[in-house]
Amino acid sequence: MKNSNIHANAAPKKKIRGLKRKLIQIAAFGFTNSHIPNFMSGRLYTGKWKEFCVPGLNCYSCPAATFACPIGALQAVTGSRKFPISFYVFGLLLAFGVIFGRAVCGFLCPFGLLQELLAKVPFPKKKLPAFMRYIKYLILIVFVLILPIVLTVGPAGVPAFCKYICPVGTLEGGLPALLTQPSIRSMLGPLFSWKIGILVAVIFLCMFVHRFFCKVLCPLGAIYGLLNKVSIVRLRVDHGKCIHCRACERTCKMDVYPVMHPDSAECIRCGECAQICPKGAITVGAGPVRFEKDPTQAS
Repeated sequence: MKNSNIHANAAPKKKIRGLKRKLIQIAAFGFTNSHIPNFMSGRLYTGKWKEFCVPGLNCYSCPAATFACPIGALQAVTGSRKFPISFYVFGLLLAFGVIFGRAVCGFLCPFGLLQELLAKVPFPKKKLPAFMRYIKYLILIVFVLILPIVLTVGPAGVPAFCKYICPVGTLEGGLPALLTQPSIRSMLGPLFSWKIGILVAVIFLCMFVHRFFCKVLCPLGAIYGLLNKVSIVRLRVDHGKCIHCRACERTCKMDVYPVMHPDSAECIRCGECAQICPKGAITVGAGPVRFEKDPTQAS
């Protein structure tokens, strides 16, 4: 009875705040992809705004894209000798991470929104083994940092992640090009088939595992996750109010226990734990870094 009352009281607030976050996600999607009519022609926007990166993962080759993808730009400059450009991309990612952390994933990433919509499909949801969350760090090191240097051709690094893995590029860039430019269809080979296979697998798995791509494959999420401990936007827990009902842990779709791990690299700051908390012990907001200790864990 107690648990049912907790959820009943929290439900209206959760719906309102959840709607606000969805509206922010939709607005971010529209801001990032403002050239929707380009989908009809397959033409890419190549104006001055394409020189700037957005915080979330969004393919440069998407016809609607107004800005560049930070991971694509990072790969291009990793092996570059043009140091000012390299510092610009690294500095921009660092700034996004220090300010927002993985709140970028929860609020500003277009592919994050798509994954959440896929999770609405009424299939039974599964949890992944904990070790799988480290795969994205391996992808970051190998495909985003090492291979672009090893495979550098000319002044720019080869975008190995985009070329061999990224399902976002296949969905937003590859498929629209295929549909609007019949001349390239005869040029398709095993690599494109491999990329289509990854896209299909990711879409399928996102129906069973909430934000599968975020949890396992996204190198951008890996970067922001590493900065979650120092980001300005953060999760705070008032241990004096917490009654350890673990409602926050049960509601977290990123498999985090917020009370014990408020700075987890997996936390996307979506705020669902704050919304479900019956005592208001959890808040999401901006503020200075304070490393608080759970008094129940004190020696």
